[in-house]
Order: sequence, then structure tokens, then C-alpha cells
Amino acid sequence: MSATIIDGKAFAAGLRERVGKLAGEFEAKAGRKAGLAVVLVGEDPASEVYVRSKGKATVALGMESFEYRLPADTPQEELVAMVERLNADPSVDGILVQLPLPKHLDEKAVIAAVDPDKDVDGITPTNAGRLVLGMDTLVSCTPLGCTMILKDMLGDFSGMDAVIVGRSILFGKPMAQLLLAENCTVTMAHSRTRDLPGLLRRADIVVAAVGVPELIRGDWLKPGAIVLDGGINRLEAGPGEAKGRLVGDVAFDEALDHVKAITPVPGGVGATTIAVLMRNTIVAAYRNEGLDLPDDTL
Repeated sequence: MSATIIDGKAFAAGLRERVGKLAGEFEAKAGRKAGLAVVLVGEDPASEVYVRSKGKATVALGMESFEYRLPADTPQEELVAMVERLNADPSVDGILVQLPLPKHLDEKAVIAAVDPDKDVDGITPTNAGRLVLGMDTLVSCTPLGCTMILKDMLGDFSGMDAVIVGRSILFGKPMAQLLLAENCTVTMAHSRTRDLPGLLRRADIVVAAVGVPELIRGDWLKPGAIVLDGGINRLEAGPGEAKGRLVGDVAFDEALDHVKAITPVPGGVGATTIAVLMRNTIVAAYRNEGLDLPDDTL
């Protein structure tokens, strides 16, 4: 079997195009641009890269980008006060506090301070609860991107057996709720799961989000399965390499001989995340202005 390699970059480009069109229509109706505020505390190099990427993407799609950079020793009260000011700012439709935060800060308390209707990361307790209850809400970007890819490929995947490897609050748990909402039969696997290979061999859909390089071997996968690999792991550099290769949680080359379709790493699931963040921002903007969203493909 020769698997289809799912092009996350192409999917993200199509989504960005739709979001950009909606951003222009929103500006014409609301008399302002949709706005995304990103708060960065400290100088974590990876976070710096993410914040720059998000800012560029926001501006490129015709939305307003607000960046707030705070020193690493910012007190909890000051950070929460900033979040509350952004909650009250009518020009801000989405708020994203870049994680991880410095260790002296209470991440859960900061996240809980974000207005759920501006929580474009989809991680406040309110939005997590809305998702579990089947309510329309903003959803964590990477699992939502996975669900959109599946819909694009399959249309209806009702009744399929899905296994999620990983149970994080940012990926695994919301992914389970999204697949349940699509009427899949969902199994959550994790580090204490017994006989993971046997479990995966029955799965029509596999979503890997555990953070262990190439944990899932090719012969663990059901022939004809669809695999979405959300892992991003850097291997140790080999001889003559400046840095090690990026790999996913699935042994990609092995899987190609078994499955129907699979996302690569890089260029797969991860490539959709910022595009979905842009999607969440424009959806929040329409809702915050009380406007009907004209594009049901979002």
C-alpha cells in the first residue's frame, strides 16, 4: 500500500485564504479590523518565534496585531490586570497568552482570567466545559485543525474507530471531544495503556499526540487507517549534522507501507495551527460584533 501524504501546508493555505476574505468583509461591516492580542512574558526563544509568526500571519490576513511583551519577573497581579484590560478592549477580539509562562506565575489562573469569548486558544475552563457539553465554542487550534483535515478528506466519519495517543489538555482531550461530536467511537491511550499495538491495529483513525519520537511503529497500524501525527520531536544530531531531524510520534517511513493516509512531520498537523488560530480570531470577531458568520466552511 502506498499511503497518501496529507499536505498540511496546502490545507493551511486554503484556510488562510478563506479567513482573509472574511476579514475584509468584517472590516467593511464593523468599521474596524478584527484584532488579536498576544502577550509574551519573558524571552523564551521558541515563544519569541511563535509570537512573531502569529503577528505576521494576523497582519497578512488584514487583521490587527497587538503584541505585549512583559519582563520575565512580571508579578501575577500585573499579568492578570493586563488580561482584564484586554478583555474590556473592544478592538481586541482574541487574546492569546503565550505559554509556557515563567515558573513563578500560575498558568491556570492566568488562563482562567481570559474572557472565554476572546479565548482563541480554546483553553479556558469555560470553553473546555462548553466543548464537553457539545456547545458551540472556540476550540484549541491543533485538534480543531486535525478535525478539519478529516472533514476535508472524509466528509462523514461517523461510526469510525478512533484512537488518540496522548491526553494533554491542549491536544488529546479536546481531540477526543471533537471526534465524539463527529460520532466516532473514541479510545484514549496513554503511557499506562496495555497493549497499545493491539489497540492501534483496530483503529480507523489514529491521532498521535504523546511527544515520544517514533513511538508508533508501522506494523501497529491498521491497513487503510488515517494517521494524524501531532508529535514534533527533534532527534539528537548525527555525525556531520548541525542539529537532529524533526520526527513525529509515528515511524513515518514504516507507516507508509500500511496506512491509507498520513501527515508528515514537519509539514503536516503543525502547519495548520497558526491558520486555525487566525480562523478562531475571525470567528470571535464576528461573534463579538453580533454579526452572522457568512462562511460555514470555517
